Amino acid sequence: MADQISSAVAANIYKSVQQGAGAGIESQGSDKGVFSDLVQKAATESIQTMREGEKASADAIVGKANLTDVVDAITNAELTLQTVIAVRDKMLDAYQEILRMPI
Repeated sequence: MADQISSAVAANIYKSVQQGAGAGIESQGSDKGVFSDLVQKAATESIQTMREGEKASADAIVGKANLTDVVDAITNAELTLQTVIAVRDKMLDAYQEILRMPI
């Protein structure tokens, strides 16, 4: 099941990139700023997902939340955290590879 979730997340990211790149080209006439906007949007959405997971956990502790909603929110937050960590690791690997390039 984890492979299906990862595939769905990857497909959504790919779709967002394609839509974002098309919008950036039409509105700006170039690719400048499209990647940074995508990263900013992803970071903002990740933070929001993590906050929703924390809020659901707090609501569960005081007995105000449905258990299914809590599990969904925490699962989404965990998946988001794993994705952010994977992206960070890939970025660090790319940076280290650039540093190893001969001048």
